Amino acid sequence: MNFNDFKASQIRIARPTDQFERVIEFYETGLGLERLTEFHGHRGYDGVIFGLPGLPYHLEFTTHQDGSPCPAPTKDNLLVFYVEDQEEIKKVSERLAQMGYDEVEPENKYWQEKGMTIEDPDGWRIVLMNTSGI
Repeated sequence: MNFNDFKASQIRIARPTDQFERVIEFYETGLGLERLTEFHGHRGYDGVIFGLPGLPYHLEFTTHQDGSPCPAPTKDNLLVFYVEDQEEIKKVSERLAQMGYDEVEPENKYWQEKGMTIEDPDGWRIVLMNTSGI
């Protein structure tokens, strides 16, 4: 059995939020992700899609006219960004701190060894990891 035959051209992680504008500010202004596209009034939904230039990995945040609660599950559900340049991590973390988003203690101490953990407005956590990844 060959498990390497799955083909996909993109991956998108989508999440609802009731703090739509604050989440947009966190990921766009604070983290510095590129807004790839957005939509309004689609079956009651507004949304914005972020990504890294030239990569087929996207984050979508939506809000619905009737509400879009999405409580964070645990402190170990993470979105990890591998950033090789320590100065880039410093720049982003300082910008987020100025916006009121300080580093938080990770549940798993592994993420503290070469990274820093920050909560977004909904309590979901990102990690800025100072390695090239896998």
